Amino acid sequence: MCGIVGYVGDRNAYPILIKGLHRLEYRGYDSAGFALVGKNGELNVYKCKGKVSALENFVEGKDVEGSCGIAHTRWATHGEPNSVNAHPHYSCTENIALIHNGIIENWALLKKALIREGYEFKSETDTEVLVNLIEYVRNTNKCSLLDAVRGALKQVIGAYAIAVVEKGREDEIIVARQSSPLVVGIGEGEYFLASDATPIVEYTDKVVYLQDGEIAVLTKNKPLRVVNFDNAECPIDVKKLEMNISELEKGGYKHFMLKEIHEQPKTIMDCLRGRLSPDSYDVILSGVRDNAYRFLSARRIIIVACGTSWHASLIGEHLIEDLCRIPVEVEYASEFRYRNPVLSPEDVVIAVSQSGETADTLAAMSLAKAAGCFVFGICNVIGSSVARASDAGCYIHVGPEISVASTKAFTGQVTVFAMIALTLANTLTRISRDRFEQLSKALLDLPALVQAELDTLDAPIKELAEKFKDSRDFIYIGRGYEFPVALEGALKLKEVSYIHADGYPAAEMKHGPIALIDKTMPVLAIAIPDALYEKTASNVQEVKARGGVVISVVSNDDEMVSKMSDYAIRVPVTDPCLMPVLVSIPLQLFAYYIADAKGLDVDQPRNLAKSVTVE
Repeated sequence: MCGIVGYVGDRNAYPILIKGLHRLEYRGYDSAGFALVGKNGELNVYKCKGKVSALENFVEGKDVEGSCGIAHTRWATHGEPNSVNAHPHYSCTENIALIHNGIIENWALLKKALIREGYEFKSETDTEVLVNLIEYVRNTNKCSLLDAVRGALKQVIGAYAIAVVEKGREDEIIVARQSSPLVVGIGEGEYFLASDATPIVEYTDKVVYLQDGEIAVLTKNKPLRVVNFDNAECPIDVKKLEMNISELEKGGYKHFMLKEIHEQPKTIMDCLRGRLSPDSYDVILSGVRDNAYRFLSARRIIIVACGTSWHASLIGEHLIEDLCRIPVEVEYASEFRYRNPVLSPEDVVIAVSQSGETADTLAAMSLAKAAGCFVFGICNVIGSSVARASDAGCYIHVGPEISVASTKAFTGQVTVFAMIALTLANTLTRISRDRFEQLSKALLDLPALVQAELDTLDAPIKELAEKFKDSRDFIYIGRGYEFPVALEGALKLKEVSYIHADGYPAAEMKHGPIALIDKTMPVLAIAIPDALYEKTASNVQEVKARGGVVISVVSNDDEMVSKMSDYAIRVPVTDPCLMPVLVSIPLQLFAYYIADAKGLDVDQPRNLAKSVTVE
């Protein structure tokens, strides 16, 4: 979950490293640091607790010259966030420095062995164990740094992306990956390195995504070399990077989260573009079409995901079962992998992850593939681990999502699930042509409806947020398609405002949570026009009868629930199965504006990181 960036070439590395760290800060912001190999071969490490801006202040006036360097922004796993535990880590002799994203599971055993060999440790991290292991192998075997890295990694159990530099070697960086992302950018006689492509895009459009078990040697003015742990040469697949630098800037918005909320009319259209014809209303998803027999003969579909992606998957479950009549189960990937699930080759497993690097989701995919399941991936990042590990898949194409709290990825995932459900339902002839075209048209109309929401709701929700910014607790309720949206809305509020919030099916309130209701407990109720509207209205009345304060999300022409409510947020109406997209927009805005009103760091909430690449 940490961010890695590196450079070797003829340029001064420091500005590239710092800019790269800022781009990757969403991956971790407990501490930051960098190592530079100067022209005289000296290896200097600078690091401190706090964000990248603190690091910039810390190194002011210090020697930051050098054309070879590695840098890191940390989300703490081993050891508390402080300057000692920050990366990079020196080896005992300070001849080698290393940065690391991931977890070394057998670090304790390795550390004991190294202590017996006379090694001393300053930090609490598993990373310092690894850098000293590399030095031990190098000194014991009198081998090259590459061979020392290979030898050390053969003894390591865990997940990692690492970058290693050595004193006196100002022209070379050694990198390796296992279950943690790493991308190499190729320039003219120079190389760039990062956890994802965001720090690289302004320098080159040629990238190589390293595979598990690969080690790359980045040497200035020499061809890229990639080997495996046995030193066998690996094929190098150079990809063209398609990303716009403007997508990585705030574009006049105060925070990335607000920008990404407002991008959703465009990102939903980008998700639909080329897949849903505005003329014939046909849906073309090649990953589904080319593997239709696997879906159509499936005993069941199992969806694995975490966090916001899990909430989108619950909506996907509704869509597929409702339109296709195929049984679907949604699993937390973190639980699925450990409970010995019953799987068969007749099962289809859909893995959902914004980053495509979520460790638990990747492990669940591996488990499914070992059982012979067909694995379909839904992710946002091209070339990510989920994309590469899938038998087939679909990108959501919403562009880089920088804010830790996911917004546009959620609506993109729901949009993709809707297209998958329509494709399968049409192939199975379980939907009439009229109904198929009705839903296809409703999908095409979504971007305009979301834009209308943003135009009309932004200011009123900002005003509403001021009234509730000091709340300590919240309950979100919904039914049917809207229950997962209640869960997602509660999660957004928790993530960015630190207000405790829980989501419930509205009918479950009377089975316990209603005991919490009083005038200090606001309830946000989703009550849109569908088959369950009147039942939801009854649940709202139960809250009001107990003195609860109700904020309702209702249709533009609603009369019943809005009259019961203390505050009503009115949204446009589309088909009930697509309403989760429209309902999620005001909930995202509400969470954002409460957090902003409290003066919190909206884009980088405490204790969180964007891409969860460790268990």
